[in-house]
Amino acid sequence: MPTSSPASTLRTFTTRDGRTLSFSTLGFGSAPLGNYLRALSEDECDALLDAAWSDGLRYYDTAPFYGLGLSELRVGRLLRRHARSSFTIASKVGRLLEPCAPGESNVSGLFVQTPDVRFVFDYSYDGVMRSYESTLRRTGLERIDILYVHDVCSLVHGSRAAAETRIQELLTTGGWRALEELRAGGQVTAIGAGVNEWQACARLLEVLDPDLFLLAGRYTLLEQEPLDTLFPECTKRGVGIINGGPLNSGILAGGSTYNYSAAPPHIVAKVNRLSAICDRYGVPLLSAALQFVLAHPLVVSVIPGSQSISEHRQNAAALAVSIPPALWAELKAQELLHPDAPVPH
Repeated sequence: MPTSSPASTLRTFTTRDGRTLSFSTLGFGSAPLGNYLRALSEDECDALLDAAWSDGLRYYDTAPFYGLGLSELRVGRLLRRHARSSFTIASKVGRLLEPCAPGESNVSGLFVQTPDVRFVFDYSYDGVMRSYESTLRRTGLERIDILYVHDVCSLVHGSRAAAETRIQELLTTGGWRALEELRAGGQVTAIGAGVNEWQACARLLEVLDPDLFLLAGRYTLLEQEPLDTLFPECTKRGVGIINGGPLNSGILAGGSTYNYSAAPPHIVAKVNRLSAICDRYGVPLLSAALQFVLAHPLVVSVIPGSQSISEHRQNAAALAVSIPPALWAELKAQELLHPDAPVPH
C-alpha cells in the first residue's frame, strides 16, 4: 500500500492553546501487542509494526495496561528507529505496575504470558508522574505526545459511582494537576482521557480542561449516542476525538464479540441488518464501519487495532473502498443511523 493511501493521510489537530499534533487517518492501536488473548512472538510484533510504518501509519496508541508493559516495550522498539518528529505517540496513566509472584498477575483471561507484574490503580499526582516516567523507560523515548487518564469509567470500575470516585481521586490527589504540569512544561503536547463510555468524557468536561478524548466503542455504526450528548460540547470546547473500538470489539468485522463479551441477540440482529444493506451495495461492512466514524469532523484518527499483518492490511484497504452515497441514505432511511450523523462524501 503506497504511503499516499487514505489510511496514511495526515490530519492535523490544534489544541486550544495552539499546540499542533499530526495523526495518520488510520492509527495503530497497540492493545493487541500486549498478547491480547494470544501470545505474540517478538518477531511477529516487529513484523506487524514494520508493516504499519511502511504503510504510512504515524499515530501509535499504547498503555501500561496492555500486556502489563509489553505493548509499550514493543512499540518503543519500533519508534526509536525513527526521527522523533516523524510520529505521534499516546500512552496512558492511572495504573502502576508492581512486581508479583509468577501466576499472580491480575489480567488473566485478557492478556496472556505477561511479565510477572500486576497493576494497581493510582490517579494521584505521584502515581501519574511515576507512570509517565515508567512509560518513558519502557518505550525508550524522551517524551510522549499525548497522555490519557485511563479507564475512569463504570465499565472498568463497576458503576458510575465507582467511576466518580476515581474522577474525584484524579481531582483531589493531584493527578490532573500532574498532567497539567507536564503539558505546561512541554513534556507532553496534549492531555485527556481514554475511556469506554461517553458519560465519563462528559463528566470530565464539566470539571477539567482536556485536549482530546480516546473514546472506545461508543461512536460506531452501531452506536451514535454521543451525537446528542458529548460531541456538541466537544465542538464548543475544541476537544478532539480519537475513535477507538470502531468495530465494537469485533462484531462489525465478522466476529461475535461486543464490548469484549458475546454479542447479545439485539446487537446481532442490528449487525445483520447493517450487513445486508452493505451487501446489496457491494460494500464490506468493515469499510462502512471505519469510514463512517472518520466522517465526523471531531474525529482525527481511528484505531481499530490489529494483531496480524493481514488484519492491519484489511483495515487499511477498507478505507480505500468507494462507498456510494445511496448506502448512507438507506441506512438513515432504515433508522440504522442517527439522522444527523455526518457521513462520508
